[in-house]
Amino acid sequence: MRLRSFYFVLGAIATVFLSVGVAGYLWLVAQSPLSLLQERYLVNPGAAVFVPRQSPVMVSLLVNPDRLEALRVALTAPSRRRRARRELDQFKQSVLAERQLDYDTDIKPWLGDEITVAVTTPDLDRDARNGLQPGYLLALEATDGDRARDFLQLFWQKQAIAGTDLIFEPFAGVKLIYGRATADTLATQPNRGSRRRGLRRGSSRQEPAASEPEPTSEVVQTLASTVVGDRFVLFANSPKVLREALNNVQAPGLNLSSNNAYLEALDELPSRSFGVAYLNLEQLNAWLEGLGDRATADQRSRKNLPGFDQLLAGMQLSRQGVLLDTRLLAKIGTELIPRSPNILRATDTLKLVPADTPLLAYGTDLQQLFPDLMAGLASVPVFADLLQQPLNTLEDQWGISFTDNVFAWVNGEFALGFVPEASTLADWMFVADANATTNRALERLDAIAQAQGLSIGPVDIDGNPTYTWTRLSPVETSRRSRNPITTLQADVQGVHGTVAQHEIFATSIEVIRRSLQAPGNALVDQVEFQQAIAPIPSENEGYLYVDWQAVRPILEARLPLLKFAELTARPLFDHIETLTFSSLGGDRQMRRGALFIRLDDD
Repeated sequence: MRLRSFYFVLGAIATVFLSVGVAGYLWLVAQSPLSLLQERYLVNPGAAVFVPRQSPVMVSLLVNPDRLEALRVALTAPSRRRRARRELDQFKQSVLAERQLDYDTDIKPWLGDEITVAVTTPDLDRDARNGLQPGYLLALEATDGDRARDFLQLFWQKQAIAGTDLIFEPFAGVKLIYGRATADTLATQPNRGSRRRGLRRGSSRQEPAASEPEPTSEVVQTLASTVVGDRFVLFANSPKVLREALNNVQAPGLNLSSNNAYLEALDELPSRSFGVAYLNLEQLNAWLEGLGDRATADQRSRKNLPGFDQLLAGMQLSRQGVLLDTRLLAKIGTELIPRSPNILRATDTLKLVPADTPLLAYGTDLQQLFPDLMAGLASVPVFADLLQQPLNTLEDQWGISFTDNVFAWVNGEFALGFVPEASTLADWMFVADANATTNRALERLDAIAQAQGLSIGPVDIDGNPTYTWTRLSPVETSRRSRNPITTLQADVQGVHGTVAQHEIFATSIEVIRRSLQAPGNALVDQVEFQQAIAPIPSENEGYLYVDWQAVRPILEARLPLLKFAELTARPLFDHIETLTFSSLGGDRQMRRGALFIRLDDD
């Protein structure tokens, strides 16, 4: 063989092996769970055609949960992967065990890439007299319609054997299956006792027996299901929910997919979003407040206020957690002032925030930002109260208005931190850049404090001159003597001082001392905080940072609905480390934002 021929053959062999190696590498990467971090998805939930336009909440997962589970395990340290798998298996079992289902054998063989959960209405019958009866809808995409139908047949056979009397109802070209309400079921539902007569328990059987649909003038809550075409398996807590879902498909103007504002915001979400969350803020607030669709005078007055009415969020995966790209949509007729974000970096303002601060708000131009924030939260007063209540407490204590007496002169950077004490947000600190109007504003605050009967005096704290607002009260130090000694006790109501062109306010001497000592141990220097803000775009209007495990008990006490959410998604809530939200500006019809949920690696 000539030398040239030898090199040609050798080169050909090398090219073949190289091609096989590259192809193998690409195949392995494509099959790797880590490919989810770069994969692009179709950010358009197909099940939105079943969801009404006025749905309070809809959440869609657009990737098969098995792939997410594999990614979760891949990102977990090898020594902890067995624990991660066990937690996920326990979660599946806790959800399905009540219905005698097994995920691997009953659902996994036909489950596709979309799972959509929605609250279709805050109150099914819109009747204020019998309590709140929300409608719930679950849509599961099927890769094999026949196997999905076999699953439902087996599922309802088990229900029939357990004593459920089944009803098969043809509706809109499909077959609804649900359990007949028994006397025990009716007894647990408000104002349903009059329908006990004539209803009986179904006897045990191997095959579900069909019966005629019973009159449904009243809403009876019982599990119901159907298969639509070969694509979706629907479950609901009432056959009424399924009927309305199918009507939404046949009348496109009724479903969420016909909402133009929703579709326009959907188009702007990142293509790497593996899930979508939609909130109708007005209906969500009605659901949270327990009002259903009943409109009180106060609720009707809120409808006429300018603000926001819809929120859309796309979920993206990262190695540290989940990033939500949010769109807050203005009400029709409301025109917002366009806002352009700035590039905010770690500054001297953040250097004054102690390392163990679990709740922090940081940004610029508080005079404009705070009204915008409250206008956005006004659409959901339950959440607005979480911010407003601590401020109201201090306003009552000091006799001031934060909007007029504090926020009005803050046009530079600021940091507001809350410190938990005895499961409450009792102590707080506020840091702001000093400017030409700061001294005048402080003089007004001192005058207001004096008018409230507080004494103002200088105090040296670790070599820094500060001023305290104290309330003096007489205290008897010895009651055994005939002539008890009476002294004055100073109860500190507030402290403020100036440090390096920054003005610091605090509710106690201890809090301001920790702030003054922060430059050597500040929150901004902690690895956890840096990881929490790293995925947020550099151009933003500031951060709202939450140490979840520290603040969680406080939020659970104030938001009972949070405990319900934790029961349904415990593997997520138990592994949340921090939450970071940032406003990214917006145009006349929309505000953009980002929410990063950092998870631990256990």
